[in-house]
Amino acid sequence: MKLKLFDAHTHVHFRTYDADRDEVLHRALSAGIGMVNVGTDKKTSAEAVALAEKYDGCWATVGLHPIHTSTSFHDEDEGADAPEAEFDHEYYLSLAKHPKVVAIGECGFDYFHSPDKERQKGAFLAQIRLAYEVKKPLMLHCRDAYGDLIRVLKENENLLNPIPGITHFFSGTVEEAKELLELGFYFTFGGAITLPKKPGGADFEALVKMMPLDRILCETDAPYVAPMKYRGRRNEPLYVEEVIKKLAEFRGVTVGEMERITLENTRKILNLRGY
Repeated sequence: MKLKLFDAHTHVHFRTYDADRDEVLHRALSAGIGMVNVGTDKKTSAEAVALAEKYDGCWATVGLHPIHTSTSFHDEDEGADAPEAEFDHEYYLSLAKHPKVVAIGECGFDYFHSPDKERQKGAFLAQIRLAYEVKKPLMLHCRDAYGDLIRVLKENENLLNPIPGITHFFSGTVEEAKELLELGFYFTFGGAITLPKKPGGADFEALVKMMPLDRILCETDAPYVAPMKYRGRRNEPLYVEEVIKKLAEFRGVTVGEMERITLENTRKILNLRGY
């Protein structure tokens, strides 16, 4: 498959796509849009791998989302299993060895949905170690917790790979972005950058403009946060085209150039040889 664009963080394996998954994938793949379906627990990680095996142009990550370390939040669209109080290293290791698994996570901290900081930290440290063991990047999730995320990463910098990973849906400050850049991380931007700026929210235009071009990736985080053009609908990988347009606008380059840049960055960090 010849790739034109890449959705570096999506969830087409989630329950919400059960009725039309093949159609959603066909729309994206026929447009030259590859994707990484991101695992959030044992069940969804295995499903992401199964989808990657079935479709050329699809890859997977495997990991334990911080909200699934305790009973805190249930998302009907996701279809995850019961919370996992302990990270099952051997289970995730067996999945992580699959050649189409390109990263570990999504993992990190989420203080918006869950107050159990210690369990989140334990699961995050376990996934940092797993990523180092299998020499694959981390797929980071962080919400209302960038201080703790950065502190844990700095304390365990010896366990980070040369290309340590991707900060998915970054919504922190410019200063926090600079600290993560210094650690070597890449950043995905999604549909949120096409929406009006929220009072007190992240300044996505400022973040995109300060970000080195060779660290920027694009995502949808589908089924969540559809771009403005599709606001109110369930998101899907095809809509990453709207993200690229806004990234190009912010950086003053053509859409084609931004497609090329983000695809090359994705190939590098996820080691997508031949695509």
